[in-house]
Amino acid sequence: MTAPPLDDRQKIPTQVYRHAAEASRAVAEQIAALIRERASQGRACVLGLATGSTPTGVYAELVRMHQDEGLSFQNVVTFNLDEYFPMQPEGLQSYVRFMREHLFDHVDILAENAHVPDGALDEREVAEYCRQYEAKIAAAGGVDLQLLGVGRTGHIGFNEPGSGKTSRTRLITLDRVTRRDAASDFFGEENVPQRAITMGVGTILDARQVVLMAFGEGKAGIVKQAVEGPISTIVAASFLQEHPNAQFVLDEAAADALTIRREPWLVEGVEWDEAMVRKAVIWLAQKLQKPLLKLTTEDYNEEGLQDLLASHGPAYDLNLRVFRGLQATITGWPGGKPDHAKQPGDRPQPGDHIFPKRVLIFSPHPDDDVISMGGTLIRLVDQGHEVHVAYQTSGNIAVFDDDAARFAEFVGEYNQRFGIDPESSAKLGAQIDESLRGKRPGQVDSDEVQFIKGLIRRTEARAATRCCGVPAERLHFTDMPFYETGRVRKKPLSEEDIQITVDLLREVKPHQVYAAGDLSDPHGTHRVCLTAVLEACRRLADDDWYADCQVWLYRGAWQEWGPHQIEMAVPISPAELLRKRVAIFKHESQKDKALFPGPDPREFWQRAEDRNHGTAILYDKLGLAEYEAIEGFVRWKGESL
Repeated sequence: MTAPPLDDRQKIPTQVYRHAAEASRAVAEQIAALIRERASQGRACVLGLATGSTPTGVYAELVRMHQDEGLSFQNVVTFNLDEYFPMQPEGLQSYVRFMREHLFDHVDILAENAHVPDGALDEREVAEYCRQYEAKIAAAGGVDLQLLGVGRTGHIGFNEPGSGKTSRTRLITLDRVTRRDAASDFFGEENVPQRAITMGVGTILDARQVVLMAFGEGKAGIVKQAVEGPISTIVAASFLQEHPNAQFVLDEAAADALTIRREPWLVEGVEWDEAMVRKAVIWLAQKLQKPLLKLTTEDYNEEGLQDLLASHGPAYDLNLRVFRGLQATITGWPGGKPDHAKQPGDRPQPGDHIFPKRVLIFSPHPDDDVISMGGTLIRLVDQGHEVHVAYQTSGNIAVFDDDAARFAEFVGEYNQRFGIDPESSAKLGAQIDESLRGKRPGQVDSDEVQFIKGLIRRTEARAATRCCGVPAERLHFTDMPFYETGRVRKKPLSEEDIQITVDLLREVKPHQVYAAGDLSDPHGTHRVCLTAVLEACRRLADDDWYADCQVWLYRGAWQEWGPHQIEMAVPISPAELLRKRVAIFKHESQKDKALFPGPDPREFWQRAEDRNHGTAILYDKLGLAEYEAIEGFVRWKGESL
């Protein structure tokens, strides 16, 4: 953990942890210490609580402390920030239900001490209810510690852009961006409530201590605005700049846009290791829109890099050092180049002597492989390697009901035409039709419908990898149990999930492993799947075969690696890019309009191509060879997620 110094850009204290899990444990320990302190004084501990994926790690750790360390919640009084309106307390998306599932049902808090806004009220009762909610907070002595997340609009609670500093608990209309971000929880934006009851900004600012948590690359931009930007009603979180005891708790990804992280040399002295040198020189070239080899001494001095120039210059040497390092990342042979294919001037790579390689690509959803690294997958196959693909989850919740109904009709008519138990087929078809017609938005599908949706994704994955030349016997559908809830909200990663991954790795014994390293997936599935892969690799580190194994992390579905991060850049030709697009198109249930598109309105194939083109353009502008597209990778070296 680091607590960077405040400068004139950073207006709220921040604590940055390497990973979300570390940050969650630290916040849970802070809350637990406060609970125990208040208990020792014979006083209640009043907590303001948040929902969403961000605080779940905190709640899980508090539950563990209760179960393993005897942390009691008997003296705890809680007030939740918000609730959708209208919303029944037993609804799948209800924050009452969320709090019960993640915290209240697992600790000894008194039921009368746990307060969540009531989304089931008659609208005529809401205004008075909100006044009473404020009165209850005041009667409890005010909030000792308020836990917050932050939305992409900068909202805290549901205080959307325009919310004033003195606003109190009230009914509010949700911003379009907020509703789009919530679409996955409601199985479509059209099902998200238009309104919500929320504590006001003023209510939040009344808390004696405020802890705002943000994780993942997707939060980096709004965190920067809140911490370094002006105070504005457009970004409600920016009002925390005026709070006497507020702090932001971030993982490295969410902190990435802060000046102290992105351009630390502008704030304080830095240790100029190889990674920092590369980051600074590429930053300078991008800022000045110059190729690396054209940067001058004046450029370094005038842009705040005098220290780097003095300790590692002259400018020409620095330019050449970073240029050659970036050039060395480019390879058309991601699996290594065998001796028979080498040409004069080729740089030797570790593992070149192993050919062909066994390659295992982990795909969190049934389409992440071709979306994020389809060009590299094609090249690995074409170059003669034994490529396996492991689809970690079924992806069944991301299929529209209409698609499931259409496939059920097809099977029914197929069986009837060919005399394959038409009576049973008709009966099952009627059950599925009835199940789908009577289904409410967000309702969990029947087992039969879940199977059909999973089968749709599975057949699409087979079709896509056929385009890439991967035989069906090298596809592995692991259907990790954590995912199979039928709901957007998943179970925690279990030992069974990790063991499935361990067993597959031992079966294939790959020389290369590829895993999804982009953690901005709004459902959190990528993060869980990556955790399973890396934990499995740690457990297998002493296996003989693992000594020859490299683990590469890809991105592309939700964002791309920056040029200073990329350690392997695989150029993609126009023909390969077209083959990649065709493979993505085989995922027809995700084509045109995906059920869970996230905040990016483009189709997945468009996102992937634009990012691949963008990386190639960056390399070109930095003075390297010009390619049609590039897929970037970072090597995992055993560090924690």
